[in-house]
Amino acid sequence: MKILFKNATLIHEKSPFHNQIKDVLVVDGILTEIEDQIENNQATIISLDDLHLSSGWFDPCVSFGEPGFEERETLANGLLTAAKSGFTHIVLNPDTHPALDSFTDVSHLLQQTKNKTTALHLSASLSEGSQGNKLAPLFEMHKAGALAFGDFNQSLKNPNLLRIALDYVQSFNGLIQAYPLDSKLSNNGQMHEGEVSTNLGLKAIPHIAETSSLARDIQLLEYTQGNMHIPFISAANSVELIRNAKKKGLNISCGVPITHLHATEQHLSDFDANFKIIPPLRDSRDQQALREGLLDGTIDMVTSLHQPLNPELKELEFVRAKEGSIGLEAAFGILLNYFPLDRVISFLTRGKATFKINDFGFKIGSTADFTFFTPKGSKTLKKSHLHSTSKNCLFLGSAVKGTVYGSLRENFLQYNN
Repeated sequence: MKILFKNATLIHEKSPFHNQIKDVLVVDGILTEIEDQIENNQATIISLDDLHLSSGWFDPCVSFGEPGFEERETLANGLLTAAKSGFTHIVLNPDTHPALDSFTDVSHLLQQTKNKTTALHLSASLSEGSQGNKLAPLFEMHKAGALAFGDFNQSLKNPNLLRIALDYVQSFNGLIQAYPLDSKLSNNGQMHEGEVSTNLGLKAIPHIAETSSLARDIQLLEYTQGNMHIPFISAANSVELIRNAKKKGLNISCGVPITHLHATEQHLSDFDANFKIIPPLRDSRDQQALREGLLDGTIDMVTSLHQPLNPELKELEFVRAKEGSIGLEAAFGILLNYFPLDRVISFLTRGKATFKINDFGFKIGSTADFTFFTPKGSKTLKKSHLHSTSKNCLFLGSAVKGTVYGSLRENFLQYNN
């Protein structure tokens, strides 16, 4: 298969072609030519208004549902949604039933999702059944293809289990994911502890529920000299903890939810359950610290924190509604509201290195792995724009800039025409 992108502005800060308008030819999944003009009558021509081309985008913290919660989202439709949204790589959370805690579970899921535009990578459970009691067979799951290990949205109550895991995975250069949310301190809170929660009379989640857990996990990381990824942080003090840990030379990385770059606790004032998420939306000071941490590199990557939920769990009175929002479809357009294009593309691609996913950029002879889009234009996000089965989206009604035209990985093309 031959694909020819015509008059595309190439975006890759480390490439000599950065911000240049070129024709790009891909033959049988390999980047073959980049020239001012290429003619090939046998190629599928992609020529679009204000066409831009970048490395394929990456989201390190995605939930779907299957296996166990197919009514929320199937793997097939979830991966199609990701491809339509410009993501050629995602890391799927073990937010499933049963938990992903064996060689067979990991191997089966990876085999089931081959040959898609979006490559599915797995974060497997750290403990058996994600119960936090006994370590899951991490090396076996690593051999099956798991890239990281963590019990989704759970801070381990037993610090010794995390210490052992950080030690153990060093034998195969593994990555441990630690979720900073102390369940005792969060105490089934409904939102961030602050002025809005006080006014609404809602049980709240203080900063310290995140920072105390994060500080403990960083101490364990320093003790073991392992490799740790924090999937998301939400508080200004957490940014400072990560910054200090990096200054010490610790192998730590972290992500920030795009939701928290966009919204704050004020969005919950009218009890809209779409804004009820974990970690909770915090105040404007926290939001500013998150944006600054992303810009200065303290925060390594962004995530849409995509978490589909069926209406029976979400369309309830606020205190009973389950936490979670989808975000793949809105990620690019929301980020463009707050950052220049070059930075947005950097945020959407630089996290690959943490998970050892190749970013070939525009290297001739390398595997094709591209997202194509335009940053021009703006629209208000509506339900009709969502490809996900579930529609629990806090970005609905928000302005989103640009349009994702599609994505290409190897020989697999998603063209939103």
